[in-house]
Amino acid sequence: VVKAVEAEQTTASGLVIPDSAKEKPQEGEVLAVGQGRWNENGTERIPLDVAVGDRVIYSKYGGTEVKHGGQEYLILSARDVLAVVG
Repeated sequence: VVKAVEAEQTTASGLVIPDSAKEKPQEGEVLAVGQGRWNENGTERIPLDVAVGDRVIYSKYGGTEVKHGGQEYLILSARDVLAVVG
């Protein structure tokens, strides 16, 4: 489960970016992770490469958006995570 990090509202030169020109966020903070995937034999789990608190970059159209408690979250599979950046 990932919470998207909002993009900057202004450019480095001070121009304000209107909502219509903003792209869908592709960076977020990992809030929860599953137990990992099963190996080919189905006998043991292979741990995930991300942990709670990691900042990740994910594919633009990956995952499923959900709302819970007035907040928006993104449920991603491991293949949707492109990189861990912090």
